[in-house]
Amino acid sequence: MGRQLAVVAAWAVRAVRGLWPDRNPLRRTVDRAEAAVVAGLAAAFLAAAPLAAVAAGHYTYGYASRTAYVQRAWRQVPAKLLTTIPAFGYGYQAIVRARWTAPDGTRRTGMVPAPPVAPAGGTVMVWVDAAGRLTGPPSLPSQARNQAVAAAILAPLVLAMIVLCAGQLAHGALEQRRLAAWDAEWRATGPRWTRQR
Repeated sequence: MGRQLAVVAAWAVRAVRGLWPDRNPLRRTVDRAEAAVVAGLAAAFLAAAPLAAVAAGHYTYGYASRTAYVQRAWRQVPAKLLTTIPAFGYGYQAIVRARWTAPDGTRRTGMVPAPPVAPAGGTVMVWVDAAGRLTGPPSLPSQARNQAVAAAILAPLVLAMIVLCAGQLAHGALEQRRLAAWDAEWRATGPRWTRQR
């Protein structure tokens, strides 16, 4: 275990030393530019990640809270089944035509889930919004908190993916410049190395 920690620590020191600007004559301008890009992206991530987490959590909690407030008007109403449901096995739930009365008194008809072997004329309870349209059950206040926590966790991960993609793009562009410089230098020095004596 101690040896593994030493290897990881040595690798980290080498990685940081590779990014640190120095007077090494073998380090090209492109290498220094790449080190600056990596350092800048790391600093940007470290500065923006907490802000992204807070902003995403705050926005998601506000949106979920407003949605839950609107959903407080949703009601459960009885829906009268218009057809008999055949039995298909344990736990099967069919979607059948039913009629219900909206909160404003208008009659509505639509497809609702019903348990197996429900007879025509039987009733099932369905959730409807203020206009009488079918909905699901309203969300709970704890769901708003859970969604906010999930957004606060995911926001830095998404930011990390964006930073990594930007780093890969910068690395690709700088690698092309590095290869072009090596090619130009080889064209200048290659004939001297391969000259017949």
